[in-house]
Amino acid sequence: MKLPNGVTGFYSAKHKKPPTIDDKQFKQICFSLISSIGGELLDFNEPQGATNFFNVEAKIFNKNLHILLNVHYPFMAFAFNVEYGKITFFDEPELVKQFSPFYNVLDTRELNAPVIIGLDSKKSIVQNDNFNSDELEQIAYWKPERVGDIIFNYWD
Repeated sequence: MKLPNGVTGFYSAKHKKPPTIDDKQFKQICFSLISSIGGELLDFNEPQGATNFFNVEAKIFNKNLHILLNVHYPFMAFAFNVEYGKITFFDEPELVKQFSPFYNVLDTRELNAPVIIGLDSKKSIVQNDNFNSDELEQIAYWKPERVGDIIFNYWD
């Protein structure tokens, strides 16, 4: 999966600042869609500190779950468990159907795909030529194992 420049949230003055998701619009969409399917929005957490994603806690279909959205690009995922450095992603077809008109909902196959690191003559590089040098530095430091760990990270 090719990820866009800035998806990690890291960039410097020499790199173009990534776009930012409209938090008010996201909140409105969440309230509307969750209530339309009989769910309850429990908490809306904006990216704080080291996180690069919104984390919406909800009770839907009698399950407590998390709706995650990258703060820079419209990449969305669903998770049962969201803890520092450990996210348990899952697929929920009805939620995919509801949110797909607004966001790129990623499935567990994409999110759990391994991060492929290649070697060139100078350093380790991730097989994704869209990352800026600041992102590559963070990826080398944090060593994420899955693509989902890059899109939804706790790096500081």
